[in-house]
Amino acid sequence: MVGRPNVHRRTRGRYCCLVRVLALDFGKRRIGLALSDELGITAQGLETLQRTNNREDLHRLVQLITERNVSLILMGNPLHMSGAESRQAEYVRDFAERLKAASGVPVEFWDERLTTVAAQRVLKESGISIQKRALAVDRLAAVILLESYLDSLHI
Repeated sequence: MVGRPNVHRRTRGRYCCLVRVLALDFGKRRIGLALSDELGITAQGLETLQRTNNREDLHRLVQLITERNVSLILMGNPLHMSGAESRQAEYVRDFAERLKAASGVPVEFWDERLTTVAAQRVLKESGISIQKRALAVDRLAAVILLESYLDSLHI
């Protein structure tokens, strides 16, 4: 985990969240998306981004970041169960640097181990079809990633 940015400010003895966080579950074919509410309490899944190429993907994400007034991007950090970075981690970091440069919004990495597994389990237990599960897994993984991050802020 990279150092946590200053996401809260003290106001009359209370803390007030200043950031709206966009979480990305980054994959080679799709990017699962989730957005926090303005208070940083809840995570809502957004439509999964079907990847085309880096330039188009960045353009669509920058549009979303601007439209939703995002002030922090949370990228899933693909780690092995041992904690070592996976091969995909370098690709994720490269894309994150490009997204940060294009949007001007800081990027933080968050451990994404088991988020997809948890998402698949939830969807399987819900009883929906395999096709619908495949369409929803990336979005739900992004929601789980963002909820984990938001929970850590409120502890």
